Amino acid sequence: MDVEKVIIIGSGPAGWTAAIYAARAALAPLVFEGAVTQENQVAGTLPLGQLALTTEVENFPGFPAGNLAAYLDEAIAPEQRQTMPPHAGHGVSGPELVELMRQQARNFGARVVTEDVVEVDFAREPFRLTASDGKTYEAHCVIVATGARANYLGLPSEEKYKNRGVSACAVCDGALPRFRGRPLAVVGGGDSAVEEADYLSKFASTVYMIHRRDELRASKIMAQRALDNPKIEVLWNRTLAEILGNPTDGVTGVRLASTAGEPDLEKDVSGVFLAIGHTPNAGFLKGKLELTEKGYLKWTRPGRTFTSVEGVFAAGDVADDYYRQAITAAGTGCMAALDAERWLAARGL
Repeated sequence: MDVEKVIIIGSGPAGWTAAIYAARAALAPLVFEGAVTQENQVAGTLPLGQLALTTEVENFPGFPAGNLAAYLDEAIAPEQRQTMPPHAGHGVSGPELVELMRQQARNFGARVVTEDVVEVDFAREPFRLTASDGKTYEAHCVIVATGARANYLGLPSEEKYKNRGVSACAVCDGALPRFRGRPLAVVGGGDSAVEEADYLSKFASTVYMIHRRDELRASKIMAQRALDNPKIEVLWNRTLAEILGNPTDGVTGVRLASTAGEPDLEKDVSGVFLAIGHTPNAGFLKGKLELTEKGYLKWTRPGRTFTSVEGVFAAGDVADDYYRQAITAAGTGCMAALDAERWLAARGL
């Protein structure tokens, strides 16, 4: 069995950026982009990460508003171009952006396997990885860039209106035209929910915070920030029962159930932001790497992407519970590739 210099697990901005840097460093990376299965679709872990589920991307540098269709037709392989939705003409979409990254990595020689990694053995050298098709691979170095998935409530209406007014990232989507000057809803009561609501209040006419209890779970200083914000209204003892909308406008409102025996309540909103946490895609590691208390991969050296196992590096949202942006994921993908290159060179590999 041939031993790879570096295997990259994951196909979001972190994985493809790592692949670009590793390929340009003549490491011939092998990238596991994930399998296209019903199970992965339900779990939100299909190839290309969360960007594949994102419409307009306004905050990734280098892609101002404009019609990129001609460039995309030339830059992306025809077979991949056919799998993408038509270009909207407003800038770059999530699928387009991540496909451009994927193509760039392949242009430099990165190889791609459309399978999941289901098992790893980091106790031996070289490391051994088992794919979802049963094949095994060996590598001197591994970069884990499997990302994280937003937690949703599981409502049919929630799925129906994803990217049509339903979002799990205020910083990503809150400034979009569809949300500006309109009432919005945030589901959750922790620090993240307050942060989302506070951010959205810069653009929305009103932000309704929907919380199942009569007191926010957020820290006292964060809770007070929400209560002091004149554009935030907390709807106590309420749960999201249904997202209302139509094919033309997307989200138009919410129906809220009561946890205190009150009648259902309906509110007109143009967007619903879920702020009930994220789950890092690290289950396949099964305790092989040290995790943080929140379940994210732990970086063990300040300012570096080293994990608890020498020769295994982590990049992107699987190790980042704070920023969770495409640009920061890409940055740590670069860091992981450079860390891996230097780690290999120090060992003469």
